[in-house]
Amino acid sequence: MAQSDSRKQITVGIFILLGLFIFVLAIFTLGGQRKSFVKSFTVSVVFSDIQGLKAGNNVWYSGVKIGTIKKIQFYGQSQVQVFVNIEEEAHKYIHKDAKASISSDGLIGNKIIVIEGGNPKYPFVEDGDRLQVNTTLSTDDIMKTFQVNNKNLVDITGDFKTLSAALVAGKGTAGALLTDEKIANNFKAIVANLQKTTASTDRMARELDQFSKKLNTKDGLADKLLTDTVVFARLQASVNELQKTARSASAMTENLNNATSKLNKTDNAAGLLLNDPKTADQVRAIMTNLQSGSHKLDQDLEALQSNFLFRGFFKKKAKEAEKAAKPQQ
Repeated sequence: MAQSDSRKQITVGIFILLGLFIFVLAIFTLGGQRKSFVKSFTVSVVFSDIQGLKAGNNVWYSGVKIGTIKKIQFYGQSQVQVFVNIEEEAHKYIHKDAKASISSDGLIGNKIIVIEGGNPKYPFVEDGDRLQVNTTLSTDDIMKTFQVNNKNLVDITGDFKTLSAALVAGKGTAGALLTDEKIANNFKAIVANLQKTTASTDRMARELDQFSKKLNTKDGLADKLLTDTVVFARLQASVNELQKTARSASAMTENLNNATSKLNKTDNAAGLLLNDPKTADQVRAIMTNLQSGSHKLDQDLEALQSNFLFRGFFKKKAKEAEKAAKPQQ
């Protein structure tokens, strides 16, 4: 009887020791997974929306788990402060300008905090520091954007359906082009005219190109005008002479204008003869008297030739004139 009781006690003791061993093993296993026995330091992040974060969620850096969320509490009016424990091994990778953001462990996984290490020029983060918040889009923001895009796509599809129905029915200009043969023919004619215009423009461009090449031909007029200094100097001298001629013509024109203006006035002889009728009559009378006097002078000369006193003189003059008129032998 006593021997049977001792066996039972030994069996119970073995099971108790085995249970304790399993319990201790489970504690170390869970602690290893949660890294409860690893040396760590604490930093905090203040978010406007933690998007369902919970204490115990993981903290990631470059795809590696480096800590867990220790505590969550309200901060200020509407913000939330999250305290995270980070392994001491990751201390040498995280700087004071590091930023933290909320993400998901997969599309439908638990929420996590993702830390970006920051600039190496800054010192390393210390226990109790507060990290900045990375304002990049979170998974929820991306999903919301997808929802908005899907709604817009549905609206666009509906509009396109309405537009295609109107095109098939022949409504609007585009519909008329698709269904009305006359309008389609007119459109074809317009396109043909545009093609002709384009061909003409292209031909004109080629001709202009050929013309410009001819202008650049060596020893040509344009080439000499642009490159030969002698030709340019001669051309410049010709232009100067033309300018002088133009100035002389302008001066002559001005003199003629002055002369004609004087002819229209009565303060000079020519203007008086042209504009004063009385003076003109006097000039006519003088001319008449001169003609009459000349006629009387002719008569007097004839009378002198008939006079016996001057007859010999005039005959001598007549002979000398005849002798001078005869050709010399």
